Amino acid sequence: MHDLAAARWVAGQSFGLIALTLCVLGFASKRDDRLFVLLLGANVAFALQFAMFQSWVASAIAALIVLRIQLVRRYKGSTAIMGAMLVATFIVAIPTWSGPRDLWAVAAGAIGTYGMFMATGIAMRWLLAAAAFCWVISNLLIGSIGGTLAESLIMVTNLVTIARLYRDQD
Repeated sequence: MHDLAAARWVAGQSFGLIALTLCVLGFASKRDDRLFVLLLGANVAFALQFAMFQSWVASAIAALIVLRIQLVRRYKGSTAIMGAMLVATFIVAIPTWSGPRDLWAVAAGAIGTYGMFMATGIAMRWLLAAAAFCWVISNLLIGSIGGTLAESLIMVTNLVTIARLYRDQD
């Protein structure tokens, strides 16, 4: 049994590092379309990471984010589709809920959903940085080194990209 737990831990950390690489590349891009494509792969890795740590709400929401990214690329600005994704975020949390720590994953999913559907450029990146903060807390609570590092670097990368976008406006 101990070997299985150790294998899950190593696998979880590995998926976190894969997600880290994809996220940093995406958030470093000034192009929203490239960001979305890289986030698809990253969220598959995050969903697998959270599953390895048996954090089921976070895993379900990360998997749902893969669908959200696909939908937002086609229906950007749609309040109806955004609303449906917000409802889905809360619905997937119900059967997998394990306690108050899951609030951080739900908050991350909700903030990210609003940001991706309703904002672009700098505003979207500010909202995604806030969602990343919630994911940092979620990762800390489950003990994920890779996920905590990934989301922390996402916040920093977002802030650097926001500064670059502000500079480009001048």
